[in-house]
Amino acid sequence: MDNHTKEVRSYNMSRIRSVNTKPEEIVRKYLFSKGLRFRKNVKKLSGKPDIVLPKYKTVIFVNGCFWHGHQGCRYFVMPKSNTEYWYKKLNHNIERDIFVYKQLSEAGWNVITVWECDLKKDKRENTLENLYYNILRNIKE
Repeated sequence: MDNHTKEVRSYNMSRIRSVNTKPEEIVRKYLFSKGLRFRKNVKKLSGKPDIVLPKYKTVIFVNGCFWHGHQGCRYFVMPKSNTEYWYKKLNHNIERDIFVYKQLSEAGWNVITVWECDLKKDKRENTLENLYYNILRNIKE
């Protein structure tokens, strides 16, 4: 049972973006400021990674805590209404993520996931610095 009318639910869902989200923009601006150049949402790669750094053979997925089921995160709460639908939907997203990350890793890509909650103001600087050093570390190996 949904708490919203069909029209309200449709409007709410239409406002949710899948590309160029605020967390993605934060990561991209930071990487660009550090001199890293990248491609966005490369369709030829499995899962259309949010950020692709070909020079570093690295892909970055900027995941929303709710949509990708970030376990143990306070921003991921299973909805109380229409639970069967949401359980199936979110578990499918998690399984797809695992499959895509495995495919990319086997193809030689360094796969990095940045969670939306780690880009909140209190954690952002540390998260972005760790991301930057993780990318640079892979070029030297």
